[in-house]
Amino acid sequence: MSTDPTDRPTVGTYLTDEEAKEIHKAFMGTFTLYVGIAVVAHALMFAWKPWFTGGLG
Repeated sequence: MSTDPTDRPTVGTYLTDEEAKEIHKAFMGTFTLYVGIAVVAHALMFAWKPWFTGGLG
């Protein structure tokens, strides 16, 4: 049994920790942008044609 902290089981990827963090950062950035665009689109759509009318038809 090794005591080297870098000698740990892999999760099926050959990425280094730095590469994985870089990919995660890029993913989170694009995901945040996507969610932001979706929120703005829903707000604009709701302002144009509300879908919660409160039973008024």
